[in-house]
Amino acid sequence: MVEANQQLAPGDILKQMIIVFTGNGKGKTTAALGQMVRATGRGKKALMIQFIKGPWRSGEDEFGDRFKLDDSRFKIIKMGKGFVGILGDNLPREEHVKAAEAALAFFKQELMTKKWHLMILDEVNVALSLGLLKIEAVLAVIKDFPEDKILLLTGRGAPKELIEAADLATEMKEIKHPYAKGRLAKLTVEF
Repeated sequence: MVEANQQLAPGDILKQMIIVFTGNGKGKTTAALGQMVRATGRGKKALMIQFIKGPWRSGEDEFGDRFKLDDSRFKIIKMGKGFVGILGDNLPREEHVKAAEAALAFFKQELMTKKWHLMILDEVNVALSLGLLKIEAVLAVIKDFPEDKILLLTGRGAPKELIEAADLATEMKEIKHPYAKGRLAKLTVEF
């Protein structure tokens, strides 16, 4: 345990950290992408697995292409089938469940490689709140997260069990958003 007035040297910094970004406000994925930039800036490898976001291209995808990012250091994998039950989604629920389960299995597989310093499960909290995954399955995978790594879980509605398991939890609070006035997502802000 670090005392409040104790000075830390770089080698004294916490080794493992589980982080949750949740809440109804905008910024959870954006903040996670910022963590990816920070980690890769320090020479570490970062992987984001997206649980809900579908096959459409976002600014972060274009960023990777435009700046020819080394795929072995900064990687985003979209495994979701899109928003569930809204914005024109007409896929059977089972397709979304299969996609979420495949994303969790992929995370487990990538975790075993020990390749990634930072691993982000983007929108996993939404997959949990929609019942696409069971909290027990997620907790079983993260309970033995390696001590020298960072895990970040994003999405609204983080279950209390994930918040309790986290070392750091931040809630993004919506104060005002144009969606409340019927305006849809803005290019470069939401995607």
